[in-house]
Amino acid sequence: MTEPATSGQVADRVSGPTEPMEFTVLGMSCASCANRIERKLNKLPDVQATVNFATERAVVRGLEPTEAATVVAAVEKAGYRAIPEADGDHTDHRAAQLRSLRRRILVAGVLTLPLSNLTIGLALVDSLRFPGWEILCVALATPVALWAAWPFHKATWRNLQQRSTSMDTLVSLGVITAYLWAVGSILFGSGAVSRYWLGWGEVPAGADTFYLEVAAAVTTFQLIGRYFELRARGAASDVLGALRSLAPKQARLRRTDGRDVSVPIAAVEVGDSLVVRAGEVIPADATVTVGSTSIDTSAMTGEARPREVSAGDSVHAGTVNLSGVLIATVDRTGSATQLEQMATLAEQAQARKANVQRLVDRVVSIFVPAVLLIAAATLIGWLLLTGDLPRSVSAALSVLVIACPCALGLATPTAIMVGIGRAGQLGIVIKGPDAFETSGHVTTAVLDKTGTITTGEFTVDEVVSFTPAYESTTVGRLAALAERDSEHPLGRAIARLHEASDDATASSDTDVTSVHVGQGVSARIDGQTIRVGSAAWLGEAGFALSDQARAFDERADVEASVLVADETQIVGGIQLSDTIRPDAQAMVARLSTLGLRTVLLTGDREGPANRVGAAIGVDTVIPQVLPTQKAATVEALQGTGERVVMVGDGINDAAALATADLGIAIASGTDLAMRAADVIVVRRHVDAIADAIELSRRTMRTIRGNLIWAFGYNAAAIPIAAVGWLNPIIAGFTMALSSLFVIGNSLRLRNYTPHRRR
Repeated sequence: MTEPATSGQVADRVSGPTEPMEFTVLGMSCASCANRIERKLNKLPDVQATVNFATERAVVRGLEPTEAATVVAAVEKAGYRAIPEADGDHTDHRAAQLRSLRRRILVAGVLTLPLSNLTIGLALVDSLRFPGWEILCVALATPVALWAAWPFHKATWRNLQQRSTSMDTLVSLGVITAYLWAVGSILFGSGAVSRYWLGWGEVPAGADTFYLEVAAAVTTFQLIGRYFELRARGAASDVLGALRSLAPKQARLRRTDGRDVSVPIAAVEVGDSLVVRAGEVIPADATVTVGSTSIDTSAMTGEARPREVSAGDSVHAGTVNLSGVLIATVDRTGSATQLEQMATLAEQAQARKANVQRLVDRVVSIFVPAVLLIAAATLIGWLLLTGDLPRSVSAALSVLVIACPCALGLATPTAIMVGIGRAGQLGIVIKGPDAFETSGHVTTAVLDKTGTITTGEFTVDEVVSFTPAYESTTVGRLAALAERDSEHPLGRAIARLHEASDDATASSDTDVTSVHVGQGVSARIDGQTIRVGSAAWLGEAGFALSDQARAFDERADVEASVLVADETQIVGGIQLSDTIRPDAQAMVARLSTLGLRTVLLTGDREGPANRVGAAIGVDTVIPQVLPTQKAATVEALQGTGERVVMVGDGINDAAALATADLGIAIASGTDLAMRAADVIVVRRHVDAIADAIELSRRTMRTIRGNLIWAFGYNAAAIPIAAVGWLNPIIAGFTMALSSLFVIGNSLRLRNYTPHRRR
């Protein structure tokens, strides 16, 4: 058994040796391009890089920010363009690409439509022909085959300079071959191509102009497919763009002289006093100092129910003040806000590659050369079998056009992009594709109790008097007054007894409370000293425990208890319990439905731990676990063959979160716990834990479906094209539909609805 993860290992798991740099990469047309750039970057000393075709992002580790130019130069040497993310927002390049594609599609469509009518109608009907009609066909086809298809030709030339191939190589080679074949046939008047295409009998030589239509139609279909592919990829990657755009551009600050001024959000600093009116978006993470209101967090966390806040409560950037005026002190601004951290983590996760994608990338890297060999073999095979050159060229063209590996390259990253984006809308930050893959294999869910299953806010269950001289209400009142300034969770719960009582406004002669850390408090109330604390502390102070007090203190099923004493005796006791989250039981039930064994992990005694475990319905309770033993407990479960998902929120959970196969942190917990986790739940309700696992598994099912389709399509389509059962136009149309099918299937994840909302 290995040792539990240390705090240093926890940090390394998240950030690595250096902070990653991100680049937008322009000019990629398929997964082969991404693979080529990735190989170039990984040849740089000490560099670890991943390039994602779907997100058009490169993540580079091992270099300092000052060395970004090294990465840019390496990408440019590979024939592409890289822009550091630190230089600003470069999302408008996608809009420019779309505009360029629309222009090319318009020209290609306008010219291909009459070309199609000419090549079919005039080739078949002699009486419709006019002098120079074949030259007119060439004139219509030339702008399409050369200018409209220029992105494919340009990429192919760039690849040839690098001695490599890509999807563009297949398209460019197919278009140029068809175009040159038709032009050559027209110039030399062979008529051979038309004899194959229009039937096995004699036909006019001019029918070879049909190959002009092949070149134009394949170009048009490819451009249309690329346009919709680019739009769909944009829709997938921009799901979290809406999250980042929640933050307003301006903020209203209250100056020390009482004036309210509006300033750009970049000018807001920690410690500033924000003024947020009803209906306005909160511009920074802050703590409310004046006012109370309802906060709409739905856009950020997916929660429909507003959250009530008042003085002392935290509010976050991107949420909306629904009523009243709030004044709040700024705690975090800019990139430090929870909103920005969510968006950044999710974007980094989208840019990383899943293990299954690495396998696909290896396949794609050899796929295009293999297709070129198959096309060449098809050409030679048909020539040897039939001696018919036009028929052989047609079959080889169909192989080139239909075998584009775009669907393979998009199958995994598109689904991951959409899955991460949808998770963000539901208040779940998935920090990497590994979380998706691991979710399908986990068998046991280990749930930390305090702060995860329970709220960490204690409530008083019972107040008992041990002497007729005091009623239980009096015992509670005295204890509450003694604890009224306490910061301890038990003390705060006891103090609320007085706040809720009928005489809460009554005056009492109470002196300053003395706090005895880890033991209790003492205070002078109405002229006498009142002590509230543990039995051991009171015993050390000389108080004798009666049988009733001892039995009260030693109850096995009680989570926490304190005793109350006046100057002469122990007069009563108070029993408390941590509040179980209202949705904890439903969450545990959903985890069980997903096939997970549930384990409650707590440092509580066996009695209280079993009580909470029974209330929420877990399979196993492991009590009295010290914070330092949590990671070892997770490892012990792993040692029995279990794949463990750990859910926690505190510093003492960080090592266990890093040790588990999958770590899920509650965002209300510590920063270290969230850094160590693979998934962060921002929503207040713990049922989001089950949502995260369910959505992750659905994303993996979508990826598997995409890959089955993509591999199956190519496995079936290439042989069909090779035996001559597909013409190049239908092949081009089918190839475009294949990529769109994969993207459309991935986009269905945007419609995922958690089980409780169906």
